Amino acid sequence: MNIQRKGVRASAAVAGVAAVMAVSACGGSGSTTITGEGSTAQQKAMEHFSKVLTDKGGAVLDYTGSGSGDGIKKFLAGDVDFAGSDSPLKDEEVTKAKARCGGNDAWHLPLVAGPVALAYNLEGVDDLKLSPTVIAKIFDSKITMWNDKDIAALNPGAKLPAAKIVPVHRSDSSGTTDNFQKFLQNAAPQAWPHQHSKEFKGAGGSAASKSTGVGDTVKKTAGAVTYVEWGFATENNLGVAAVDFGAGAVKLTADSAAKALDGIEFKTPGSKDLVVDADALFKSKAPGAYPLILTPYSVVCSAGYSSAKTAPAMREAFTTILNDGQTGLGELGYVPLPAGYQAKIKPTIDALK
Repeated sequence: MNIQRKGVRASAAVAGVAAVMAVSACGGSGSTTITGEGSTAQQKAMEHFSKVLTDKGGAVLDYTGSGSGDGIKKFLAGDVDFAGSDSPLKDEEVTKAKARCGGNDAWHLPLVAGPVALAYNLEGVDDLKLSPTVIAKIFDSKITMWNDKDIAALNPGAKLPAAKIVPVHRSDSSGTTDNFQKFLQNAAPQAWPHQHSKEFKGAGGSAASKSTGVGDTVKKTAGAVTYVEWGFATENNLGVAAVDFGAGAVKLTADSAAKALDGIEFKTPGSKDLVVDADALFKSKAPGAYPLILTPYSVVCSAGYSSAKTAPAMREAFTTILNDGQTGLGELGYVPLPAGYQAKIKPTIDALK
């Protein structure tokens, strides 16, 4: 997609990015508007991509970060061209998506990869270490004080205060919540008895809307901790805990996240529908790897768009993003996609029609 920024059109109803990008549709002189909505985990990446694509000329792509649930609803209703979702479509949504795509399958395209940080506000503690089991107990209100013996055991010598823990979770339907709870199910099954869902299932805690809301709440609340995309943690200057996944505590860095990304597998090898095997990812204990990574999807029609210009515009847009949009993602809390990973997703982009 050759894209020129026409401007940013703010959404009146939701907080998010209305990333306005120009997309070259088959090199034609006309302009094609491509619309997307959903995952706030992709929000900063989409904004970055819009800037990268500014000088490429063409039509307009408008992405609004309203949350995965809203994005899927808009896509299934035919109100947008693609949904941003942090989790794969459910079975009933797959059926509805096929109808929305004129009898063609919808595909999941994991075009963005971003770690989920355990972000905290705890004065005097700059190098916090947690484990999946401790994280599960915190978010299920089974560990309620920062100087709890289980936290102290992971942080010898640290001056942990006798302060109440305020776990903050998403109040809205969230793919980040779904993936976080799936991680706890896989990495700490004895400590997390709840089924993963886009709605938070743990006991107690405080709730806030969207990634911006939980980040802001933790920033303002002493003793608070949340799960949030890395970019929102750094934006709010929050502490980020290292996590011991089973082979020693791993700090969240671009390198540790990329190491986990290198090992990603897809549920259906050989398929162009690229659903990540999140269970295998979240169970990983590879030394030096940080596997708590979100791979938010762009859910697209493999074919069947009402406008003949939409699919070609998407093909060029996503190809440009792969080729030119990776530089600078690390500073925003995302993992630049390694060449091997790009090679796995490029055939799906090329096949959109």
